[in-house]
Amino acid sequence: MAEYLRVGKPAPDFEADAVFDQEFIRIKLSSYQGKQYVVLFFYPLDFTFVCPTEVIAFSDRYDEFVKLDAEVIGISVDSKYAHLAWIQTSLADGGLGGDIKCPLVSDLTKVIATSFNVLDHEAGVALRGLFVIDKAGIVQHATINNLAFGRSIDEALRTLKAIQHTQRHKNEVCPANWQEGMATISIPN
Repeated sequence: MAEYLRVGKPAPDFEADAVFDQEFIRIKLSSYQGKQYVVLFFYPLDFTFVCPTEVIAFSDRYDEFVKLDAEVIGISVDSKYAHLAWIQTSLADGGLGGDIKCPLVSDLTKVIATSFNVLDHEAGVALRGLFVIDKAGIVQHATINNLAFGRSIDEALRTLKAIQHTQRHKNEVCPANWQEGMATISIPN
């Protein structure tokens, strides 16, 4: 029986082609271990309706993630060539309209989406999975939205900050709706 992805367990490693700065590169998830947090987001397809709003939103807020020592990586089942064409296509024509700050990984074989348990086998695309992976390579957060609605970048940032706070302050936990600077709850040793 295959082991399923779980919060608190190591993220499934992968190495795949991606587009970054309009160039083809290789990304290996484990290469970030010990260096950066990773905010990994899956989206169904290039040249669709909700997907460009999410990719552009993550790109627009990319510098905020970088300040939190995190890399943001997008993944879909499209080819690296489709990613590049999508980036180079104008917004008016259904594209991303130019440079995107975060790399977009090609999961043409659907192996990565399967390993993160976000592949919709019936539709043949990834659901909108969002994973926050810490510097040790451990999945600290996972959410999966269905195909028809996008994610909140504010919530992704809030979650990353909460994870980092609790990792720095081992005897503190963050209550519901916690925002940076708010009181936490102290727990006994």
